[in-house]
Formats: sequence, structure tokens, C-alpha cells
Amino acid sequence: MSEPNAPSRFFPDGMPPPLADATSLPFWQAAAEHRLVVQRCTGCGRTRLPPAPVCPACRSAGSDWKQVSGRGELYTYTIVHRPVAAGQPLPTVIAVIALEDAGGVRMISNVVGARPEDVAIGMPVELVWEDMSAELAIPRFRPR
Repeated sequence: MSEPNAPSRFFPDGMPPPLADATSLPFWQAAAEHRLVVQRCTGCGRTRLPPAPVCPACRSAGSDWKQVSGRGELYTYTIVHRPVAAGQPLPTVIAVIALEDAGGVRMISNVVGARPEDVAIGMPVELVWEDMSAELAIPRFRPR
């Protein structure tokens, strides 16, 4: 991770990396540059994440990308006590983050840099990046 005070690597080596397709590739390209983006419909302006080829609101196929700050609050979470991949740090907090400037978009990620017992719904969080390689960075969130 490139952010100051960011925790050590979170993504275990045994876990396969996310796959990009034609629809999600712009998200992953922006993430590699440490920019968090959400897809925005050019027909109605609705934002969405994960990206999709068609807007669920107006059915338009037109879209662009909006960069967001990466600030938000913890909408809900669960604490995982059993690993899904070898080398995964435990316990792991899997969270839904309500992004504050993304038009209502919520994002699934992890809360890092906090003890699980200190995590709470409504907690303000900020984005940190986990660099997997020069081409892949994973968005994570830490308390702010």
C-alpha cells in the first residue's frame, strides 16, 4: 500500500486476483492509478458500482466514469474468522461502504487498520490502496 500508516499487505497470495472484463476494465485502470471511480449513466446521471453495460434505471447503454473522494461511512459489515485463502489475516472485516460523493453508491471492500471490536456501523472511513502489482491496486478502507 502506498498510503502513510497503511497496514501491511492484506490480500493473501493464494487468493486469485479480480478479473477485468470490457465493462469493468476502466474501473481497474483507474484503481491502478489510485483513483476511485464509479460508473455514471450518460442518459439519466445515475451512478453505479459494480459497473454494468446497461443502466438499471433508464436502460441506457451510455456511461462515463466519475472520480470520487474515497471517503464514506460504514453501512454494514461482518467479521470473518475462517480463512477463504491460505495466508489470509484473521479476523477479517468485510464491509459495505456508503461512499459520500458517489450518488448513493455502496461498495463492498474491507476495513483495515482497525481492530474488529472497534468497527461500528456509521464509522467514518477513508480509502487506502493495496498495491498488488504495477497494474493492480485494490481499494480498502480505514477509519478516519
